[in-house]
Amino acid sequence: MNEIEITCVNTGTIHACNAGTTLYEIYSLIRPALKTQVMAAIVNNELKELGYQVYNPKIVEFIDLSHPDGMRTYIRSLTFLLQVAVKEILPGRKLSVQHSVSKGLYCEIANSKPLEISDINRIETCMHELVKKDLPFSKTKIATSEAITMFRSAGYDEKALLLETKEKFHTSVYWLNGFADHFYGPLVYSTGYLKTFGLTAYYQGVLLMLPKPDNADKLQEFVIQNKMLQIFQEHKEWNEILGAKSIGNINREIQNGRVASLIQVNEALHEKKYASIADMIVERGNQIVLISGPSSSGKTTSAKRIAVQLQVAKKRPHTIELDNYFVNREQTPKDENGNYDFESLYAIDIDLFNSQLTDLLEGKEVRLPRFDFIAGKRSFTDKTMRIDENDILIIEGIHGLNPALIHSIPHSKLFRIYASALTSVSVDENNRIPTTDNRLIRRIVRDAATRGYSAADTISRWQSVRNGEDRNIFPYQENADVMFNSSLLYELSILRKYAEPLLRKIPPSKPERVEALRLLKFISYFEQIDTADEKTIPPTSILREFIGKSSFNY
Repeated sequence: MNEIEITCVNTGTIHACNAGTTLYEIYSLIRPALKTQVMAAIVNNELKELGYQVYNPKIVEFIDLSHPDGMRTYIRSLTFLLQVAVKEILPGRKLSVQHSVSKGLYCEIANSKPLEISDINRIETCMHELVKKDLPFSKTKIATSEAITMFRSAGYDEKALLLETKEKFHTSVYWLNGFADHFYGPLVYSTGYLKTFGLTAYYQGVLLMLPKPDNADKLQEFVIQNKMLQIFQEHKEWNEILGAKSIGNINREIQNGRVASLIQVNEALHEKKYASIADMIVERGNQIVLISGPSSSGKTTSAKRIAVQLQVAKKRPHTIELDNYFVNREQTPKDENGNYDFESLYAIDIDLFNSQLTDLLEGKEVRLPRFDFIAGKRSFTDKTMRIDENDILIIEGIHGLNPALIHSIPHSKLFRIYASALTSVSVDENNRIPTTDNRLIRRIVRDAATRGYSAADTISRWQSVRNGEDRNIFPYQENADVMFNSSLLYELSILRKYAEPLLRKIPPSKPERVEALRLLKFISYFEQIDTADEKTIPPTSILREFIGKSSFNY
């Protein structure tokens, strides 16, 4: 056999092996030191499973749970393991993987019969037994028509519909213990890699608990997120009413020429929610509205649309920009690497902010600050503000739900809103759409249009953005008085045509190519909405914040 060279990024060494050797065999030969067990590998900036055979010289990086793609590989494999266990313990009942919540995955097991605690315990025991058997995950490519027939006969109509609307000749199918499923990413080598998980009763289903990225032997801490789950469930019910539970349903609506109705109903739902939020603010007599949420959640558009609804309710909304309360550059706290941490709560002059809010609520006039980002200095402008009982202050910022931001204002004066694109539509029964993917695609499109950033630029910054959200936003999201889901059922069918050319521009030599290929595969599942139908999106839509032609100024 031909001998080829493998350059291992983890060790910085070059190794010879025969063409056709699997990544599993190469890993077993090199044994690079990883934080946790190996999950998959990045080969020439493409994510591959350990069963992948190498036939040409390659640059290989083995990844574990601490790598985002390693964790995604683990989660995909674990949900398949759960699916097989459900089929074995509760024949005829079907698993539905729905949302990421409470540091785990919320799943439901369909049937009219309630799920008993004993059933959950039996399923978890079965999962552990399958792990002990160290069964392989195998992959085959079959005719799509055959896959459609197979999944439909097994009761997976959403999976079958997705494949029908994609119209591809062949489909990759993964197998475990005689059961089949379809995923848009690799799985681990065998069930023996899935030693750490938990299964507990949660709401109307179960919560599949996941390992820590930096410690594969320990589960992530459970976090109560009742409000988050409630908003997910609310939109799930709406999706079912609209007949749009999964990508296949949306694709079929588009293919059948019902795009206008899909857009109109989605936008009407958003408008109704904004009006409801404004009514709540007025009824409670709140004078300060704080809006927070992660990147690309549509916070700015939400603030503007709530302001319009407050005007309808005979109130005078005013926007205060939290960024103008930054401390001078030299007073900004630094992170663990010695760099200025502009996302820290203490990058804001909290005392000045609270003092001015107190003065405003007491009817006093204040001179508003303005921060010069180039000079790194704050100064006071000639602009003043005074408010009365009909005025409402709207403040948007990442720290809006942190109680430490406003410490001197009575709680009765505050109304807190958490906004995020909480994607409630699924790929199919067993494959959810991560909220972070929806937001990342939004940001790639907007960054290219408004900031001149390439998709590679945005992707390279994304993990840092996510780390900031984990520190400053997500721990406080349950403090919200109301959560607003800014996602739109049709948006990824619009964003696809903007995102695809940007992602394809990333060359194979760049490390961001790995994420680009994953996102390209993901958005390829969506039927694209044509330009004529796109024109029906109203100028006030949240989506206009990302694709342009909004009637709001940003």
